[in-house]
Amino acid sequence: QVYPVESGGGSVQAGGSLRLSCAAGRASSNNAMGWFRQTPGLERDFVSSISWRGDATNYADSVKGRFTISRDRSKNTVYLQMNDLKPEDTAVYYCAVARSSYGGSLQSSYQYWGQGTQVTVSP
Repeated sequence: QVYPVESGGGSVQAGGSLRLSCAAGRASSNNAMGWFRQTPGLERDFVSSISWRGDATNYADSVKGRFTISRDRSKNTVYLQMNDLKPEDTAVYYCAVARSSYGGSLQSSYQYWGQGTQVTVSP
């Protein structure tokens, strides 16, 4: 009920697309949402976030122009459309619920985290 649940991960060749979904709990209906990713052995990195109202979004430089974050408040669901995927995008993708209505790029700004969904992009 509190923790988000990610889905939509999978394997794709470079240049392909995937859409990740994040089903947020009721407690997150007034909060910003974010996507992070983590490559095995490396730190968890910011990918994208969207404000509660959906009017403010931000992206990591590495995905800007290729990824699009959106949310459907009626379904309490956040999406991450990933186009032109690159092998460097391979990671476990995590959806997170922010502490406020904005969010941002810092992990400390988020309070609830999903278990992650694997995205693998082959050359």
